[in-house]
Amino acid sequence: MKTILENSRGELKQRWSDFKLSNPKIRIRDAAKQLEVTEAELLETGIGENVILLSGDFRELLKEVGTLGHVMALTRNDHVVHERKGTYENVSFNNHVGLVLGPDIDLRLCLGDWKFGFAVSDQDRHSLQFFNSFGEAVHKIYLTDQSNQDAYSALVSKYRADDQNIGLSVQPVAPKSAAPTEEPEIDKEAFQAEWLALRDTHDFFGLLRKYKLSRKQALRNAPEGYAYRIKPESMKNVFDSASETQVPIMVFVSNPNCIQIHTGPISKIFVMGPWLNIMDPEFNLHLREDAIDEAWVVKKPSEAGLVTGIELIDQEGTMFNQFFGKRKPGIPELPEWTALVENATVKL
Repeated sequence: MKTILENSRGELKQRWSDFKLSNPKIRIRDAAKQLEVTEAELLETGIGENVILLSGDFRELLKEVGTLGHVMALTRNDHVVHERKGTYENVSFNNHVGLVLGPDIDLRLCLGDWKFGFAVSDQDRHSLQFFNSFGEAVHKIYLTDQSNQDAYSALVSKYRADDQNIGLSVQPVAPKSAAPTEEPEIDKEAFQAEWLALRDTHDFFGLLRKYKLSRKQALRNAPEGYAYRIKPESMKNVFDSASETQVPIMVFVSNPNCIQIHTGPISKIFVMGPWLNIMDPEFNLHLREDAIDEAWVVKKPSEAGLVTGIELIDQEGTMFNQFFGKRKPGIPELPEWTALVENATVKL
């Protein structure tokens, strides 16, 4: 006799199978939304076939990913996908906060809600995929032609869950609230003074918390000349200019559980539908231009001078993509990047 879990999983598996027949090119993330389930739940239907449930301490697993050699790291949110090839190096953790500090793969990890892990085989494409308690993908690691397949098999075997039929307990996602439209009552002069007194760009988050400001509210109350809106279409100009000049840039993509960073030049740029793409051999970015509600150029003081960034914000007020010139703490930003931002963007 089948259990309730087996019946439930079997029903979703059939729905997923039927859906793929009608939509053969759809990505699993988009299919999950249309089927009103989560991506993790769809993957669960493949357990016993092309999916293996993982268990154990994911921090220890990630420390061993370097044994796989050359892989592709993927981090995304609803609006942008960041894919970077390389090797996991210099992996470290302080409780549930982790760092991967390789020259190619550069990550900031918050493992407090890395709830589920799977090893997935999809038409000879092998990957490790991690999800939060809401069933949302937080980070994926794909093998490449240069990866060590034996090391991958050993890693999956080591972290394979003893019980492959445990059943996922996925938390419902709270509806996203609209970004606040009213201007907050703050001491604007004090806020701007603290902005100008910044010596580390990372302290900006604390400034927002102190004054209880959303990202958009903070930027609208910035000191004169330190934040201004640009046309969202400017991003194509920024990418093209970076490609033409080969000025090395930094591209940040984040979700609540992972930040992935590319540092270096970009080359091949093209548009396909709503997607603005970077398609280089070791780095791909897929950005939905129609998701950009506001685009801002933002300047923050640091000990090495002003740091100029471009921030993309969606309708809910979430910053989902961020760009800088290549830099290291204590070293001034590249003047070529400062000039590129000035010349390639169109102010509103």
